Amino acid sequence: MVKRGCHHFGIFFLISVLFLSGCTALNSENKFDKIGMLIESSIHDQTWGSKGYRGLMEIKDEIQADVYYREEVRTEQQVNQVVAEFDSQGISLIIGHSSNYGKYFDKLKDQYPHIHFLYVNGGYKGKNLTSLNFNSLSMGFFAGMVAGKMTNSGNIGVIAAYDWQPEIEGFYEGVYFQNEQANVTIYYVHDWEQTEMALQYYEEMKRNNVDVIYPAGDSYSIPIIELAKMDRIQSIGYVNDQHSIGGNMVLTSTVQHVDKLYAHAIEQLIKGELTGGVYTFGFEEDVITMGEFSPNVPNWFINEINRYIDIYEKDGLLPHQLMTKN
Repeated sequence: MVKRGCHHFGIFFLISVLFLSGCTALNSENKFDKIGMLIESSIHDQTWGSKGYRGLMEIKDEIQADVYYREEVRTEQQVNQVVAEFDSQGISLIIGHSSNYGKYFDKLKDQYPHIHFLYVNGGYKGKNLTSLNFNSLSMGFFAGMVAGKMTNSGNIGVIAAYDWQPEIEGFYEGVYFQNEQANVTIYYVHDWEQTEMALQYYEEMKRNNVDVIYPAGDSYSIPIIELAKMDRIQSIGYVNDQHSIGGNMVLTSTVQHVDKLYAHAIEQLIKGELTGGVYTFGFEEDVITMGEFSPNVPNWFINEINRYIDIYEKDGLLPHQLMTKN
């Protein structure tokens, strides 16, 4: 059953789930029988928004909860209104599917002590406020190694949303670990949705003979990878495995399984193994992976990357840290 209520900034959905007689022990312990999600963009964007929605559906199936979601929630006023509506519906867990929700949840957490707030990629915390972070530096490092290996011109470009993205630092370090002669140009658009500016930076990089590009932003990764494919420029996919979009020109992708992250975190919340605070997850929990490698990348190098990832999962050390240790 789906119920809808129209608003000027999104559509409100409730997906009801009937409890089955064969519920698991986890379900019987669940205090989060109603869960709501705020999404800045659309569940149909093929990147971040759609992944958040899939995660919500996994949670629904896993713990037999009623789940609600609202799209196009961006401003503080909109957040306040939706949280109040969710509260009136008896929702006890609210997921903010963006780093931008952290500052709003931090203001609301004391007003709603009976609601647990959870969001991604930030540092706000409290008794009923949890921040889930991807260990994105490591995925950026391994992608940077691939870019450093595969560049022919020696010019590599990054179009990032924000300067705080750990994957950008990791990418830079990975490039130079693999190829000290490479030149890395980084531009910031200061917004996940700033596609127009990102495309302008892409054209500038193309003129400057960049032959590997990493579009590290939700809304613009797909159009840039599509352009790069037409222009025969190699690329690194972002958030999703984007080999299906760019074909063999996509060397690999830095994949963030936020759907798995939410399911993992909520299971821990129910068990009492995770409370309010800041938590980081990555390769070890299988919420970050590298995407499909292009056949243009040598097999021996793919094996080397995978070996380094295995070492990282075991010891927590990236390749350049191994060299320092030795």
